[in-house]
Amino acid sequence: MSLLLSPYEENGIFLKNRVVMPPMCMYKAENDGLIAPFHLVHYTARAMGGVGLIIVEATAVEARGRISDNDLGLWDDNQVSGHQQLIHLCHAYGAKMGVQLAHAGRKSICATSTPVAPSPIAFSDKNGYKLPHELSLEEMQEVKKHFVQAALRAIYAGYEFLELHAAHGYLLCEFLSPLSNQRTDQYGGSLENRCAFVIEIAQAILDATQDVPLFVRISADEWMEKGWSVEESIYLSKKLQNIGVAMIHVSAGGNNEAQQMPPLVPLYQAAYAKVIRESVKIPTIAVGLITTAEEGEKLLQGGFCDLVAYGRELLRNPNFVFYAAKEEGKKALIESSYLRAF
Repeated sequence: MSLLLSPYEENGIFLKNRVVMPPMCMYKAENDGLIAPFHLVHYTARAMGGVGLIIVEATAVEARGRISDNDLGLWDDNQVSGHQQLIHLCHAYGAKMGVQLAHAGRKSICATSTPVAPSPIAFSDKNGYKLPHELSLEEMQEVKKHFVQAALRAIYAGYEFLELHAAHGYLLCEFLSPLSNQRTDQYGGSLENRCAFVIEIAQAILDATQDVPLFVRISADEWMEKGWSVEESIYLSKKLQNIGVAMIHVSAGGNNEAQQMPPLVPLYQAAYAKVIRESVKIPTIAVGLITTAEEGEKLLQGGFCDLVAYGRELLRNPNFVFYAAKEEGKKALIESSYLRAF
């Protein structure tokens, strides 16, 4: 029996299969952050292709929180209607929809704004990265409000899941790492202090949205000596579980250009998801060069994760689920108009 193609029904989360399209920035928005025709076609194609859960790319909670001038946003009410249209189209093919709420922090390269960060340390002196402004305590509270307001817009648009982006060196990830967070107040120094802002924002979103499942994406390991570690990720994941976070989406790296990456081989990040799942007893999503149905089955059967994210593979092949269904002899899962191709 295929676990990958079987429904997932746990803790109020209901998906038709365990295939996830993870958030992947497309950089196809205009400077207004609005959903464009590209996004409508791009995501709906994966919904039509049978993906169980689509998590829309990093969507900025304020304009200066974009990675680039071509990112999507939910910082303004005018941006909601495009998301409503996108969700309606994807729902028509049975996909559940989530959105990743994000703030780029010091990794923003927007042309007309100054990036912000826990400490005034630039990500790089190359590729357009700027020296960030250190957030004051008052400004941090404003950022928290932006996250909550964006979450409420997302729910109004119709998203069934929210994901808080605390990975890959963006703002919340910057607070977690002792290499990018050198504050001397209550948000810096100790592990507890460095985790506080992420936990506060997650709690504020949960309080505002009530029963909507919240995922948190983390970089489990910074791949830097004296940087954020797997042990610290376990601590953070436990804290997030305690406040009601539904799932941890486990990635790695991205916070330092000098990172010492492991070899880029299939499943190279999956072990992090298993460690967190076993240590914290919280559901996880595994990522990292997962390209075949067989690999997804291996991860699910081996207890690495509860859902499997196929990033690059879904860019290459929007109909990945149909190929997996053919391999399993489950042609009933293939869109009827496409059956002749399988």
